[in-house]
Amino acid sequence: MSKDYFSNKAKHYEKNSKRVTNVSNIADAIKNKVTFTSDMKLMDFGSGTGLLLERIAPLVQAITAVDISTSMMTQLEAKKETLSCELETRILDLETNSIDQKFDGIISSMTLHHIKNVPSILKKLFDLLNPGGFIAIADLDSEDGSFHDENTGVHHNGFERTWLAQEAQAAGFEKIVIDTASELSKPQGNYTIFLLSAYKA
Repeated sequence: MSKDYFSNKAKHYEKNSKRVTNVSNIADAIKNKVTFTSDMKLMDFGSGTGLLLERIAPLVQAITAVDISTSMMTQLEAKKETLSCELETRILDLETNSIDQKFDGIISSMTLHHIKNVPSILKKLFDLLNPGGFIAIADLDSEDGSFHDENTGVHHNGFERTWLAQEAQAAGFEKIVIDTASELSKPQGNYTIFLLSAYKA
């Protein structure tokens, strides 16, 4: 996925109030599920402009933002001095590349449906965690394909929770919980957003 599908959206990405509210809801759900400590080092997988990580930043030591979109990362870089934790940005496709780091936790918002091979990426995320580390991944419940106005780069119309929990377990995760984190209302319908949380032993 080398093309930057978000190049035309990046500058206006945070002007969508429903999107911002959705990410705030997701951040609250993550904070209710995970106990953060000030020495934690996290990865934000599919960080975009940093809407999620800036809400988690005050609770941790450092966040590595990973995204394939150069334009989105440019928007995030502009916020670097305002964030209350250390920030590293990495422009790469985690499906085809890896990172020589380990993390205490991995957060993600609305990225998983852009990933072709979800079982493979779950295993990769598992391998990137320190023992005791967690994932907190938010994405769409299974929908009819109407969520996206334009579906370039979209590989899944949401996910069935049972299937995703099984794949997380197969990747090695334990203490798997999937809860509703948010709901997005669009002219074409209402869509629920889940939060998958799980741990590496």
